[in-house]
Amino acid sequence: MTRHRLAAATQWITPAVHRHGADLVAHVMECQALSRRRARKLLAALVDARWLERDGSPRRPVYRAGPMRQVVQRYALAGLQEDLPWARDFAPLLDLPPPVARLAQHAFTELLNNAIDHSGGSGVTVSVRQNATHLQMLVSDDGCGLFERIEQSFAIGDPTLAMLELSKGKLSSQPERHCGQGLFYVARLADVFELHANRQAFQHRGWGRAGWHAGRPMPHTGTSVFLAIALDTPRTLDAVLRAHSVQGGYGFDATQVPLRLLTGPQVGLESRAQARRAVARLAAFRRAELDFSGIEDIGPAFADELLRVFARANPAVELRPVALAPRVKAMLDAVA
Repeated sequence: MTRHRLAAATQWITPAVHRHGADLVAHVMECQALSRRRARKLLAALVDARWLERDGSPRRPVYRAGPMRQVVQRYALAGLQEDLPWARDFAPLLDLPPPVARLAQHAFTELLNNAIDHSGGSGVTVSVRQNATHLQMLVSDDGCGLFERIEQSFAIGDPTLAMLELSKGKLSSQPERHCGQGLFYVARLADVFELHANRQAFQHRGWGRAGWHAGRPMPHTGTSVFLAIALDTPRTLDAVLRAHSVQGGYGFDATQVPLRLLTGPQVGLESRAQARRAVARLAAFRRAELDFSGIEDIGPAFADELLRVFARANPAVELRPVALAPRVKAMLDAVA
């Protein structure tokens, strides 16, 4: 059994065993043009790799899906409704704890809807893989790419500044149809979230204060989003939604600003222009957490624009600086 044939089989074995568990050997023989001996050998390898489980007698085996599962589907975007692929093609083939299933459905439908409404492409490929510990999801469209769409809609040509605005939430190229919270919540319900578009990549980690940071882009046209969720995650969708409401309800009025996106090699937080980018659109929120993770120093102009100029002009917005290095805290205290 070659590794190539085994790897290729993982792309189709989960839906195949779902439909043909009682006659899987015959199905594989027909669909893969294999002899009975080679079909049985392939299925034995998939059992050993935990893609399948086997019951029944040696002469009449009955197969079912193992803890390793994968579903890959490609759809035309024209006329696609994002709820049907999940209910029809994915959910019946997975075995997820109920809270994880709800997280997965929310992420799936939000990402697929983004491809339908915003990508401008013709097709989307969705891959969902489950193993013993995690659920992984990859949604890739063939559209213009997210950062090109943001440049078209908001004249933000720098992908890093576009990511800064996306990370705040409430950014949508179709505000009459969307409130701009889809990617914001999806990134925070996952343990790992990666966004790839227009030769750029950004990652978000769900532990510690890793926040958003640049990643290695995938060689792909359009937009690709990858996420992973631990099957034993303590997160629930309800908790994620409530975490960004000042009153603890479902109103989206609290956000986070990853200030490290404004920095780079030999580029610190020094200017008023940088501070104005940091607080852009924050008047749409009641509370904003300013995340200084990874930042050791800031300049007086940046601090003054942030905590004096903006704060006085927008008293209804509560600014919460967090993850403060000693010199950053001292500079903020000096202007507050």
